[in-house]
Amino acid sequence: MAVAKNNSLTRIVMLLCFGTAFLSLVVHWRITTSTTSQPNMANTSKTALRTQSQSQKPDPQNGIALLSTFASPKQTTNAVSQNKQLVVDLSDRRVYVYSGETVIASYPIGVGKTGWETPTGSFQVLHKQRNPIWQHPITGKVFSSGTDSPLGDRWIGFWTDGRNQIGFHGTPDDEVIGSAISHGCLRMRNPDVRLLYTQVNLGTSVEVRQ
Repeated sequence: MAVAKNNSLTRIVMLLCFGTAFLSLVVHWRITTSTTSQPNMANTSKTALRTQSQSQKPDPQNGIALLSTFASPKQTTNAVSQNKQLVVDLSDRRVYVYSGETVIASYPIGVGKTGWETPTGSFQVLHKQRNPIWQHPITGKVFSSGTDSPLGDRWIGFWTDGRNQIGFHGTPDDEVIGSAISHGCLRMRNPDVRLLYTQVNLGTSVEVRQ
């Protein structure tokens, strides 16, 4: 009887050991399968995040394209520029600010003198600057910004040949407004050019008529 009990106990122990070993193999297989599949999911997630991150960063080429758009005669910088237009009447010696079909402001100007006539045609605002510095086109003398600057305290450029520029600017001498006095630029009273500066943007169209 003791031998039979021992044999039964031995079988039970062997079955328990076999079951434990089998369970360990199953658990190990599940863990191995899980760990081998997880890296692929992690890599996929990282790739997706990296792609999303890259798509949200400004592309340098787009940035360059956007800057080029500002100087393109067929484009404007924003909705305000699209609705605004400057019309310069050289005979009238005035600049008219249009919003759509409506004149919202008008300012007297000084225009180019004989031999330095203001160019006519269709242009757009290419450059805006506060407190500009001016170099005399003949003598080469440089005039710094300030109350006595020949350009006043605002510059709105709309024409260039790559070296010389023409635009609207202020003047310390209000008496010359309304006459043909400049080297092609359109001189304005300082308070007027400050207002005009706030009414236009890069890309605003400028029509200069004789």
